[in-house]
Amino acid sequence: MAFLSDNLPIEFSKPLFAAVLGNTALSTVPGISGAGSTPERTVFTPILDAELIATGAITSVNYKPNTPTNCPTPAVITRSMVHLSGIDPVFVNAGMYNRPTVPCLDVYGEPGGDPREVDAVPRSRNLFAAGEQVGRHLSRCADLLVLGECVPGGTTTALCVLRALGYDARVSSSFVNNPVALKEEICRAVQDRVEDAGITDPLDVVRVGGDPMMPVAAGIAHAFSGEVVLAGGTQMLAVDAVLKGMGDEMAPLVTTAYVRADPSANFETVAAAIGVRACYVDPGFDTIGDAGLARYCEGEVKEGIGAGGAMFLARIMGHTAEEIRSSILSTVLSFR
Repeated sequence: MAFLSDNLPIEFSKPLFAAVLGNTALSTVPGISGAGSTPERTVFTPILDAELIATGAITSVNYKPNTPTNCPTPAVITRSMVHLSGIDPVFVNAGMYNRPTVPCLDVYGEPGGDPREVDAVPRSRNLFAAGEQVGRHLSRCADLLVLGECVPGGTTTALCVLRALGYDARVSSSFVNNPVALKEEICRAVQDRVEDAGITDPLDVVRVGGDPMMPVAAGIAHAFSGEVVLAGGTQMLAVDAVLKGMGDEMAPLVTTAYVRADPSANFETVAAAIGVRACYVDPGFDTIGDAGLARYCEGEVKEGIGAGGAMFLARIMGHTAEEIRSSILSTVLSFR
């Protein structure tokens, strides 16, 4: 496979990378998320990822950005790409349990609740409107926005939202062995709530079963005046599905070849059903010379905090595939 599966016809002069950060109570359910050394610690991952991308280091805690199997977090890849491209990333706090440690645009949302028990995002419409304000603001700074996200547990909320919107979705996971049965159990409970209430409006679906990233990212994409590329996997599919359900224009999506290849998910099928134009980045981690990065090819991590989109952005800004691979490898080795 080529480094990029598709050449999206984008003209730009002022590119920007941004990421929407959020939490959902589902990440603390044992077995749901691999984005943290324990379920309880997953709530800190968006903050630590943003810190690493913005500053090149994690200084707020004693933490190395690798999984227990020494697989580098995708934030290392995103950090490498924004540094290579000379871009100062922007972060948007959609709703987290803890204060961020780097400057963020704050829409004053709340962490997502457990959708089996309560409405997960009670203020989904307010957050969409706040996202629109952010989108208009960023429009004055750039004409191309690559928009990523970081929400541990977010593939499960994506499953709930995609199913409730009528898509026969199977979603990816940061684990090699996707906890499909647990995700399906949660999704069935959420679907029952949605169906019992007769809910069909996309923002009401998000209110019941989503997470705070979704309405904020949808609002940003809706209001940004230039080109928007959503950077992420199944979670960004859910954002495009919300936009489509609202009758809005969808944004093209970029993710990694490792999400595309996930046999426990059906990314391409769902993207086609929604009508999303998807591009896949294959950085060739199997030949890059690092056993930790090679684990991406075995199904570990796969994607996160806009890593695929950040590689895509570096490539369309003129950096060669080898320059990108070399930058990623040197950044990874600097943390060993």
